[in-house]
Amino acid sequence: MGRLPSSMQVHVNLIGRKNLSGEIYRQLRRAIADGRLRPGDSLPPSRELARSLKVSRTTVTVAYDRLAGGGFVVSRVGAGTYVSKHLAPIAKRETKKYDTESALKPRAVWDSLCLSTAFADPVQFDFRTGLPDASLFPHDTWHRLVAQEMRSEAVNSGVYAHPAGHRGLREAIARQIGVSRGVQASADDITITSGAQQALDLIARVLVAPGDCVAVEDPGYLPPRLLFASLGARVHGVPVDEQGLVVEALPRKTRLVYLTPSHQYPLGVTMSLPRRLNLLAWAARNNAAIIEDDYDSEFRFEGRPLEPLHTLDTSGRVIYVGSFSKTLLPTLRLGFVVSPRSCTPAVHKAKYVTDWHTSMLAQAVLAMFIDNGGFARHIRKIARVYAARHKMITSILAHDFADHLEVIPSAAGLHVAAVGRDASDGRINAVVRRASDYGVGIQELSRFAVEASPRPGLVVGYGAIPTARIQEGLHVLWSCFNSLRRGHPV
Repeated sequence: MGRLPSSMQVHVNLIGRKNLSGEIYRQLRRAIADGRLRPGDSLPPSRELARSLKVSRTTVTVAYDRLAGGGFVVSRVGAGTYVSKHLAPIAKRETKKYDTESALKPRAVWDSLCLSTAFADPVQFDFRTGLPDASLFPHDTWHRLVAQEMRSEAVNSGVYAHPAGHRGLREAIARQIGVSRGVQASADDITITSGAQQALDLIARVLVAPGDCVAVEDPGYLPPRLLFASLGARVHGVPVDEQGLVVEALPRKTRLVYLTPSHQYPLGVTMSLPRRLNLLAWAARNNAAIIEDDYDSEFRFEGRPLEPLHTLDTSGRVIYVGSFSKTLLPTLRLGFVVSPRSCTPAVHKAKYVTDWHTSMLAQAVLAMFIDNGGFARHIRKIARVYAARHKMITSILAHDFADHLEVIPSAAGLHVAAVGRDASDGRINAVVRRASDYGVGIQELSRFAVEASPRPGLVVGYGAIPTARIQEGLHVLWSCFNSLRRGHPV
């Protein structure tokens, strides 16, 4: 039985009211009708409510008796008074007119943005991008570390922490990215964020003024460009080819460039070394900043990894962003930003005014997980699984879908992209819709276009789908392609 905690007060307003018992009755009845008091919830003891309202206990008991007489509550001697569990559903009151037609209006930019529904519904064959395999998460180990850290001083100090985040986690991340990615940074350069998206928000708050030009990859990841636009920036899409972002196409007077050079989202290409050096030189000439989002670089299946932009940077223009959403779980909301020391104090202040600091419990647990070697073991384990899925999917796409799609070579990450053989092929959208009817969740390449004409194709994720289901899921997708070509149902 759900109960209100005994310390929770039920709001009853008696200011300027005459019939006090009647007011208590009407306001409690309204709370029950509105669903604020649910069946089985307990009402405060009459003596406690009388004391908080500064009325006689008789005034409250009369109101309770009226509620009981109407069947709204039941009382049991020694147990208290509870909202009746046998109430018929009560229609909720209409929302007041000013709730929907208020004189207060958001800025126009918010009318042009929409919430993502990409993961709103579960699917039978999940080829959607951006999702790791939750079944591979080390739940038992994590639960044990949570229980241990719940007794630590860092979690139970009772005071707010520094916006930069848990010192131990920042030190652990500095070691981790130093070893795995060659990024040279100290704990003082790192700020813990609630995912990579907040890291981008902090950077934009620090460096971008309304009206500034921000360049993003085209096609590219949608949430960052929505974020930059919401802050008043002018967002421009820059084309991407087989070597990564086309530096020569960057707009003049660009203040900030956001890109995913290790595994471009969504095409999957890796930015070449000459192109990286060209971008760094361009940024120095144009006094621009670069955000390097290294979002799934932990998963490389072949070839030698190129040095991150941050490692090649000699002028302090690259801001390195990482996330644990793909390696652990998106729901943990843990990420980080490595900022130049000239900007780090401002990043800390931006974090402070945004949400002060990220959950210290989650930070402390992750710090211990990294320090005791659990994170490295976890990455090795899941990388083998994802490598097998990558190989299976690219092989099936190259063989069975050769008449429809051309796979873009990719050696890292949690997805592959494939473009339509015919640039004017309008069937992709119909295929995705039909596949959805058969339980296949997959994304069109065209949905990631910024300014350029959308390219027909598919982006195939393999983080969330079990290896044993890949072949069946792709067969359903293949059947959708062929049924549309022949003009009859799957």
